[in-house]
Amino acid sequence: MTTTYILRHGQTDYSKQYLVNGDPARAVRLNDEGVRSCRLPWSALSLHSVHTWMASEFPRAQQTASLLMGAAAPELIVEARLNELDYGTFEGGPFLEYASWLVRQGGAKRPQGARESQRECIRRMLSGVHAVLEHPGPRVLVCHGLLLSVLLWHRDRSAHEGMPLFFPEAPYVEPLAVDDEVLRDWLVALVTGLDGETAQDPHARGGVAELRIDGGSAVATFEAVDHSPEKKDPRHA
Repeated sequence: MTTTYILRHGQTDYSKQYLVNGDPARAVRLNDEGVRSCRLPWSALSLHSVHTWMASEFPRAQQTASLLMGAAAPELIVEARLNELDYGTFEGGPFLEYASWLVRQGGAKRPQGARESQRECIRRMLSGVHAVLEHPGPRVLVCHGLLLSVLLWHRDRSAHEGMPLFFPEAPYVEPLAVDDEVLRDWLVALVTGLDGETAQDPHARGGVAELRIDGGSAVATFEAVDHSPEKKDPRHA
């Protein structure tokens, strides 16, 4: 059984201060603590056995991957669909300002100046996870707090519990190990839940998740929000 190890990047001064950064053009890199955390022994997996390394376009994610990979590692695959949420006019500000807006407006609304809502971002990130499954394993995927928080929430949630606006804060550089079959089931379940929300909200906009049942197993096909280079919760930063 092949496994994907999904982890949040190391700490930055932004995330330490609960400031949001959803623009990869800002050179937000790991602070000293973040660098140290990438050099600690990682007993979950022999890093030399990893066949695929993938990270978002953000400097902090790629720096984390590079520190873990070492010189003899295979090439890093950069996947824009794993990028952090586009915060629009909240960029660089306190997470609490964005959180207050989110409570009032909901997860399907795009902040001013942003090209996606929180729910659209989650859908896009899930499509990035789906992409890594096309590559040989074991795999390490370095992402942002929101994605890891959503996956941890889904793993631990009660049956029929709806997706919240806020998720428990994801730990830094602590891998979540998921076997392929389980990960595919999670992706289908999460996208199906997002589809259900969209069906109930005619104003919600998002990518398409097409579910197909083949021989009793669900297969998900994802269409991501466009994140081409135009600009694009410190809990998730």
